[in-house]
Amino acid sequence: MTPDQINHYGDELYNALITRTTVPPLLGRAEGITIEDAYRIQERMVSHRLKAGEKIVGKKIGVTSKVVQEMIGVKQPDFGQLTSGMHYEEGVDLPIGGLIQPKAEAEVAFVLKRDLKGPGITATDVIRATDYVVPCFEIVDSRITDWKIKIQDTVADNASCGVYMLGKAKKKPTELDLNLAGMVLEINGELFSTAAGAAVQGGPVNAVVWLANTLGALGIPFLAGEVILSGSQSMLIPAKAGDTFKCTVGGLGSCTVRFGADLGRPVAAAETAGAARSTGA
Repeated sequence: MTPDQINHYGDELYNALITRTTVPPLLGRAEGITIEDAYRIQERMVSHRLKAGEKIVGKKIGVTSKVVQEMIGVKQPDFGQLTSGMHYEEGVDLPIGGLIQPKAEAEVAFVLKRDLKGPGITATDVIRATDYVVPCFEIVDSRITDWKIKIQDTVADNASCGVYMLGKAKKKPTELDLNLAGMVLEINGELFSTAAGAAVQGGPVNAVVWLANTLGALGIPFLAGEVILSGSQSMLIPAKAGDTFKCTVGGLGSCTVRFGADLGRPVAAAETAGAARSTGA
């Protein structure tokens, strides 16, 4: 794709983000678009958020389950950039009206205490570099109409990033077996699903290893203090105002997200977007 095309689609997706609208799938409009093109579009889209005053605070790993990979025709995960405007702390109502077509994923987040730069990163390196892990929810949100996505669409759309909420329960990754730890997901007080960490690339640490080495090959390090969302251990669940979701990870603790009806802000509109409704973005 040409630079002008990259800029056009990146600008289009950012405009959809701040106006809470959707656009048709890129794959049907941008002939010959590759995954590499899609990441360049993602970079353009995210650059607008940074110009609006947000900061990069971490990364997310997406498309980690075999079912989703088969659905969109890929054999490996993708990644997106987490910005300060996406961050919410447990205990506040998440204003669902600031999103478009949100779906919730329950997962484990890693918070780093030292830099990691691949390639050559191992599971031991990830564990040593991790300050603590927490249960969390990522609320993914596609700017592509009706979630009709292939890999190029979701990558360009910053891996369908919406917002995320970190739980208050914290442990060092050496204090539990993340591969075997069970996750129980409840919706409005009723059991919805169960899973184990091994469903994510054979284990959440493996997913972080993959991303550290993938980004390292591109000259992009993980930095101390960054948050890494390791991939969903639940199916994508449509969320609506009034819902309460709770995920509990065995040996770690739980995270509860309540979806409020407040129309809220466009998720990338304000310079201090994340700080307005969180305590540590």
